[in-house]
Amino acid sequence: MTILVTGSAGHLGEALMRSLRATGQAALGIDLKPSLFTDSVGSICDRGFVGRSMHGVRAVLHAATLHKPHIATHTQQDFLDTNVTGTLVLLEAALAAGVRAFVFTSTTSAFGSALTPSPGEPAAWVTEDVVPIPKNIYGVSKLAGEDLCELAFRTRRLPVIILRTSRFFPEADDDAKIRAKYEVANVQANELLYRRVDLEDVVSAHFLAVGKAEEIGFGRYIISASTPFAPSDLAELRRNAPAVVYRMYPDCEALFTARSWAIFPNLDRVYVNDLARAKLDWKPKYDFAHMLACLRTSTDFRSQLARDVGAKGYHSITFENEPYPIA
Repeated sequence: MTILVTGSAGHLGEALMRSLRATGQAALGIDLKPSLFTDSVGSICDRGFVGRSMHGVRAVLHAATLHKPHIATHTQQDFLDTNVTGTLVLLEAALAAGVRAFVFTSTTSAFGSALTPSPGEPAAWVTEDVVPIPKNIYGVSKLAGEDLCELAFRTRRLPVIILRTSRFFPEADDDAKIRAKYEVANVQANELLYRRVDLEDVVSAHFLAVGKAEEIGFGRYIISASTPFAPSDLAELRRNAPAVVYRMYPDCEALFTARSWAIFPNLDRVYVNDLARAKLDWKPKYDFAHMLACLRTSTDFRSQLARDVGAKGYHSITFENEPYPIA
């Protein structure tokens, strides 16, 4: 079975291709940009190119996308072309080729304004039941892509799994205040509590989705590190997150202090991965407890795959004092 990976020059696409090649799985990587992990260069909006690429393919991992960092450098039409039209072209070609599993990489950013509670309210407990309120063209376009995927299942019975991934990029935060106060590793360690997932765990979720797609038919799942929190913690997390964390992990404060790290003073949301673990049999390994275990032994808490792929950035140029321009 050949697996088609879109966006193979990108962060997730490379990770998927690396992992497939390492196991000897037949895989074809496509992207606009050439790379060591791109077998064919072309656009997912090009029906001829996509149709030719789909020959012999039995599963599609659709990771190609314009991301939030592109909002300031690309037009809204660019987002619609890539994230909506490109997805439609792939779905139609997959149906024509008799593909048995289509996995669409979406994002928790699609929840948008639903992630921000009103002042004084508890942190949001974010499950698949939360209704998205997209707040930019990125969220709108990814939700439209999700809708096209669901339509392909409902009308043509194409098995589709949508994975709403939380943060897994290694780049610095786009918020200048966060960058000024916390080093990158500190930020990403904190995010494992509520809004981050390791790249290796994202890849394993995609592979499990391929195997489960025909059985499930259609599913939409949050892919984020397993949180240690429960709904009963949400009010205190919004007021005093360190108190909750230090109560759960008594040596966390000392481990962080030794590195001049700190827990964020409050959290506004918690992503919940219960459904993905139940329906996909997904067992993410890289959570906050794992991170603390690595701190105790002074080892890197990222997976080897995340380290091998490294940081790619989102643009071909660098921006003064910013990882990328803010729209």
